[in-house]
Amino acid sequence: MEILQQAGRNPSQKTVNKYWTSQTTTLNFDDFCTILKKEKPATKPELLEAFRKIDADNTGYILHDELFKILTTRGEKMTRDEVSAITKQADFNCSGKLDYNKFCDLYMTTSEHCCKTARERLEVDSRLRQQQFGSQAEASSEGITVSKPSPRVSRKTDHKLAPTKGDSRTPSRPSSAQSCKASISTTISMGASSNRNTKLIEPDTVKEWQCAQSKGCFYLEDDGEIISHKYKLHLPQRSTVCITIKPLNVRQVEGKSCHWLSVDTALYILKENETQENLQVVSFTEQQNKEMFGWKGELASGIYWLLPFTTGCRLKKVKTQITGEAKLVYRGEDGELTLTKEFRAALLDIFETIDLDGNGLLSLEEYNFFELRTSGEKCDEEAWAVCKENFDMKKNELTRQGFMDLNLMEANDREGDPSDLWVTLLSLGYNKALEMTEACPFVIDIYAEKCKPRIKAIYLEAGSWQLNRAICKSVVNKGEAKVMDGCENIIIYTYKAGRRITSVIENKTENKVIIHVNNEQSKNCLSNRGLAVFAVEVAPKSMMVSQHVMPLNEQEEWLYSCVHSLLR
Repeated sequence: MEILQQAGRNPSQKTVNKYWTSQTTTLNFDDFCTILKKEKPATKPELLEAFRKIDADNTGYILHDELFKILTTRGEKMTRDEVSAITKQADFNCSGKLDYNKFCDLYMTTSEHCCKTARERLEVDSRLRQQQFGSQAEASSEGITVSKPSPRVSRKTDHKLAPTKGDSRTPSRPSSAQSCKASISTTISMGASSNRNTKLIEPDTVKEWQCAQSKGCFYLEDDGEIISHKYKLHLPQRSTVCITIKPLNVRQVEGKSCHWLSVDTALYILKENETQENLQVVSFTEQQNKEMFGWKGELASGIYWLLPFTTGCRLKKVKTQITGEAKLVYRGEDGELTLTKEFRAALLDIFETIDLDGNGLLSLEEYNFFELRTSGEKCDEEAWAVCKENFDMKKNELTRQGFMDLNLMEANDREGDPSDLWVTLLSLGYNKALEMTEACPFVIDIYAEKCKPRIKAIYLEAGSWQLNRAICKSVVNKGEAKVMDGCENIIIYTYKAGRRITSVIENKTENKVIIHVNNEQSKNCLSNRGLAVFAVEVAPKSMMVSQHVMPLNEQEEWLYSCVHSLLR
């Protein structure tokens, strides 16, 4: 955290935990540059806007008592001593008030000084600035050399590999292919519409089996990471089961795009043994019927984890031209605030998505997934009781009307200022035109022949190491293995499943290796990586996903042609 602060950042503990997990032991310079690129420094207008939301009268000051209450009770709570250290600073405090304009000036000056000091230290050894893979780099505003951002996906039918976001180290183009020691190539030709198979045909008998259902959602973070719900499945006895996942077709608004319906989905099924850490990979939903992916087989009684997955090929950051910001609220003839028709429609879709069990009501657990996503905090029993007093509920669960009134209350609290409402919408994947472009709601169905299955959402988080391991194991078990020429301890596994091709790199050596990946000969392909040519670092005695690839245009033939080469 201190190093990031020296680079002009002010990360919360939640932000730090995103990069330093329980599995992290070290971060190298490349990792540090990647974090700096993702975590932008706060600007003075952003800081002033935050303070003005507290300063309702626009006086330019905040009372110390109010500041103390806010800083010790909200977000990452500060201690009494930490707040006192701020209020005792003579530069921006006077008569029991904080002058936040002066505070912001001092903050920006200090931040710039930290950046300058960091730059001076880096310039002592210029080699530190060349440790990322490749020569295509640019200097950031902080003076630190970082890889170029991945170009956005082109929607034109360009039959070269279209770039997308990555799911591992930030890819960058190696400076020279001549440094490659060994290589191996893989070519797979796919016919038009060959990504549709009909192995998963639900017989009429399945619909007579007992069923459990839950909804969920993939959400795209600002840094390109994808988070989703994670589930536990309980089977009281051994049974043949059919498990499916598909995008949720919520009510479509005329003129609004339904981008998420083209997003690929999958479920990995893991058996829980003695501990949650000791999960055994059972299978995954590789059979496909149109947009639905499924698996059918026999499962023993017990607890299973269902981990949703999407490659990121189609769910990614895309810049779109938006002519104007949608209006969320307006004042009627009586002067009262009212939700616009467009905003009400979006809220109904949101309600449909977060109503995980589909009973038309929001339980406290369901509402808390919504709160965690939009505010990072949970609603406790006491706050829920307050909701019950003020909003329409049935059987201690929030109704659609209650959910609408809750959002209207937010607008009234801000006297019609929609800023907080937009924070909610943007965090749920909506853009300023009220189109859901950075989220993909889905629905999971479990049919069991001999017992009543139960499914429950447990977490809302990014892909865990268990999911990454499950993906790698499934590719290793089912894919084609090729040993790299000249290096028998580097193996490339490639697996084709419906409309998706996944490659995994296994490094059996005692040292880390850097693998150069070249997709320039691929045609009509869409990768999750971000560049047609990139490099990945693979730790010793480990395996990792190289890339996921899908057709750009499913109605045309596509060619996957990839060369993996060892750089060192």
